Amino acid sequence: MQTDFLEGSAARRLAVAALAASLMPPLAARAETAVPRCEPPIDLVRLAHPLPRLAAKVATGDPVTIVAIGSSSTAGAGATSPAATYPSRLAVELKRHFPGRRFTVINRGVNGEEIADMLRRFDQAVVAAKPDLVLWQLGTNSVLRDHAIGDHGALIRAGLKKIRATGADMVLIDPQFAPKVIMKPDAERMVELISATAKQEDVDLFRRYEVMKRWHKVDRLGFDKIVAPDGLHLNDWSYACMAKGLGLAIAEAARRPVLSATAVHYAVP
Repeated sequence: MQTDFLEGSAARRLAVAALAASLMPPLAARAETAVPRCEPPIDLVRLAHPLPRLAAKVATGDPVTIVAIGSSSTAGAGATSPAATYPSRLAVELKRHFPGRRFTVINRGVNGEEIADMLRRFDQAVVAAKPDLVLWQLGTNSVLRDHAIGDHGALIRAGLKKIRATGADMVLIDPQFAPKVIMKPDAERMVELISATAKQEDVDLFRRYEVMKRWHKVDRLGFDKIVAPDGLHLNDWSYACMAKGLGLAIAEAARRPVLSATAVHYAVP
């Protein structure tokens, strides 16, 4: 009797295990639905210039105010909630890099805006917040609408002038590498224009276009993994990974020594 009972119990356990196994998706299918890893390479996300205003605030322990201005990919189109937008995720990343410090990241993204639209609200949306760092995402909507980009350099410089007057650090963010963007003939030209303007103005640039291009070309992530179903906006994973890379870049730049012209001495033979 005891042997029969044990054999019956073992049979039942085997039957339950077999049923559970039959209900589980194949290993390959589980791998397909796995969340991609996010490991931003510092050489790709590194900012060209230090962030002295932010560094000073972090060093003294004062609260840091960051304004993120831009269009729909700043506002968070494609995200499942406000907490999944890149500005919200960036606040989490910066608190991880600087434990005990207070960061407020204000989201000033408005769907559909172009550079001229943002400039019209700069005083209220950016200057009035008295930011320590301004993140300016721009260029995508002009490309999508096939607008001529000839005057965009002047518009960007006008915005940078307003930000510079506040004393805040500045980081430009270029368009996303997404199907509806890269199909446009002026996508690369816009990316190059923003990069050239950043260099001319000695302003930092977060190369979102190249970061996302690496996800797709090097890391072999399909657009279904890194772009929302609309083929344009980021999704929760890509907003979070973008914020991780941007947070790493900001933290490195804020810790970088700032060399003044008077601090460099050349030995005279």
